[in-house]
Amino acid sequence: DMALKRILQLIDTIQRRTTYIALLLENPTALQHLILLANASSWIVSFLTQHPVLLDELIDPRTLYSPPKKAFLEEDLHHRLGKIPADDLEYQMEEMCIFKQVYTLRVAAADITDTLPLMKVSDYLSDIAETILDSTIAISWNYLTAKHGLPSAKLNGQVCKKGFAVIAYGKLGGLELGYGSDLDMVFIHCGTSGQTNGKHPIDNSQFFARLGQRVIHTLSTHTAAGKIYEIDMRLRPSGSAGILVSYFASFQEYQAQEAWTWEHQALLRTRAVSGDEHMTRWFNRTRKEILTRPRKKNPLQKDVRNMREKLRGTLLKPRPDFFDIKQGRGGIVDIEFLVQYLVLLHAHQYPELVTYSDNVRQIQALAETGILEANTAHSLRRAYLLYRAMTHRLNLREKPARVPEDTFIRLRNFVQTMWNFFMVN
Repeated sequence: DMALKRILQLIDTIQRRTTYIALLLENPTALQHLILLANASSWIVSFLTQHPVLLDELIDPRTLYSPPKKAFLEEDLHHRLGKIPADDLEYQMEEMCIFKQVYTLRVAAADITDTLPLMKVSDYLSDIAETILDSTIAISWNYLTAKHGLPSAKLNGQVCKKGFAVIAYGKLGGLELGYGSDLDMVFIHCGTSGQTNGKHPIDNSQFFARLGQRVIHTLSTHTAAGKIYEIDMRLRPSGSAGILVSYFASFQEYQAQEAWTWEHQALLRTRAVSGDEHMTRWFNRTRKEILTRPRKKNPLQKDVRNMREKLRGTLLKPRPDFFDIKQGRGGIVDIEFLVQYLVLLHAHQYPELVTYSDNVRQIQALAETGILEANTAHSLRRAYLLYRAMTHRLNLREKPARVPEDTFIRLRNFVQTMWNFFMVN
């Protein structure tokens, strides 16, 4: 009954678009797969209702349930954009939007039919985002250099080809991207003083500021096909009050001298995902240098505890008889904050703790260095993955990340016990 209701809502939306009605009438296989997907996930039907052009994807199950590797994504997007005039940004944005929708649908179809495990779902969604980011930067770069010429960029005396990099924070940085996730990003550059070398030169710093603005505009502007991504730049130095594209030395100085503890917690979940290779290597070194500095236990403990309670007070909306999987006591964010505290406390002694940006491998590193006992690490990892899997399933059913109060009791008690052991003593 629920699947029928969902499909009728879809048909109600597309009833005046006879091409899509004909597609379902003339392709029984497509209709079968629509029923299968509608029965499994209300999110997928909502997605198809918003983007009915994707109904074409239901025709061939060989591709529907098989999201491709990143190399294929890059080749396909390059091919799609190659058909569009270089100066037609609106059409390019539409094509990238459709590209994202097509491959997101394939990931979701493989996901709900259990073809993909949870960790792989996030990997595929991250690949889609990074592929689009690369193309967006290339389009923006080509437009600005055609207009203003090439900027001059140097990193510690070494000439850089582009001198621009995108640092992913949050879910993209931590390889936990979901279907509706924003992209949390920070832009950095290494432009020198002086101007670009074109017919209409501008200051190098101004060039990189415009590059960042154009990237955001391309990704977040509504088109006939929708919007590619929601963008969040609030984690840049000085937050919303800071400049859009940070100079590399200023970024380093801010992280070393002005950043709060919570900003270093956020830095643990970062990756350089696109841009100049010299800047990528520089960022990796800088990130490691900042995160492996010695920290005093009591001030760090206090900072992390206070920020955790502040977040809980802001984001938790208690409901009687329900447990909030993310913000509730013993939930996802408690595990993340506990792991971040332990990594920051011990990283000066064990630099390998900051190698990875995702929570699961950070827990593994804490076990390998002996900071967490193997059983404790295993239980934390298990709790984290079970919570994420449940949240993921609820998202696909378009439901909030809440479960009945009597769910996950043993896991929650364990996480709270670990929190009290490490964070209260």
